[in-house]
Amino acid sequence: MNPIQELSKFSNDITIFILIYIDDIIITRSSSAAIASVIYSLNKFFALKGLGSLHCFLGIDATWSNGGFHLSQSKYIKELLQHANMLEAKPQPTPMMSFIHLIQDGSIAFKDHTLYKSIVGVLQYVTITRPEIAYFVNKVCQYMHQPQQHHWKIVKRLLRYLAGSITHGLQLTPSSSYSIKGFSDAD
Repeated sequence: MNPIQELSKFSNDITIFILIYIDDIIITRSSSAAIASVIYSLNKFFALKGLGSLHCFLGIDATWSNGGFHLSQSKYIKELLQHANMLEAKPQPTPMMSFIHLIQDGSIAFKDHTLYKSIVGVLQYVTITRPEIAYFVNKVCQYMHQPQQHHWKIVKRLLRYLAGSITHGLQLTPSSSYSIKGFSDAD
């Protein structure tokens, strides 16, 4: 019997989610007994090591609070700030000023293209738990091929914002209905 046949014995009233990335697995369910059964079934075919409750996965910290999970990337953001030499940066209350408009040419070319690309690439990953910076990260990504000094200033502003809100993240709570709220200061 293969693992798929072994796991297909569950009924329709049980929901199980299995997230696999290389050799890391997260299993969550609607039934505790179902998780134990999944782990037992998988252990017949693969060597598994149980690490207990979820606390970190792919650089995303998960902590149980207020009846749900708080997902953040505090350690990851600290490493990013250290890489950019901005660990002690003065925090900013917003990710970008509203009157800034990015253009292709407008200042001196930024000399360290590799630094710009690596920082902006990491910022893309940070948007997983920090969706409020997604628009600004998208904007600075558009200039990765030829960054200017004013583009780098915007990236630094984003980093200062993250330095001041390093513990922010997503709060996921069990609910029968979800609502999405969005805010914008668009023209």
